[in-house]
Amino acid sequence: MLLHVIARGKIGRSPEADLVERYEKRIGWPLKLTELPEAGGRIPEPETPYKTVLLDERGKQLGSEELAGILQRWREDGMREARFVLGAADGHSREERTGADLLLAFGKATWPHLLTRAMLMEQLYRATAILAGHPYHRAG
Repeated sequence: MLLHVIARGKIGRSPEADLVERYEKRIGWPLKLTELPEAGGRIPEPETPYKTVLLDERGKQLGSEELAGILQRWREDGMREARFVLGAADGHSREERTGADLLLAFGKATWPHLLTRAMLMEQLYRATAILAGHPYHRAG
């Protein structure tokens, strides 16, 4: 299953970009990163069965193993793509939130977009490592 991260704004050269690149190299599943302008620009339409995850402050706070389980179910159900969408500074519209398969939050705090992107990449790596039985994730 393709993991497709779609983010508003350019990450440029930054410590966060270094983290994104570090996890991008480690993720063993097919991965695509798409950057859109801060305003305008449409999210590309997928060509295959897919699920959409919006990173949103109103979303569910999932543990890493829960996220891994969701990805595994989607993959087993024949989903070809899981899209993780980071919105603009004003977040996602009500329509976008309603149409999403999952709203995901990284806690109650508000995080900068670049840091959220790095955190998402780490969690995707961790989820795929859990599913592969890799020792990176050490459950408590």
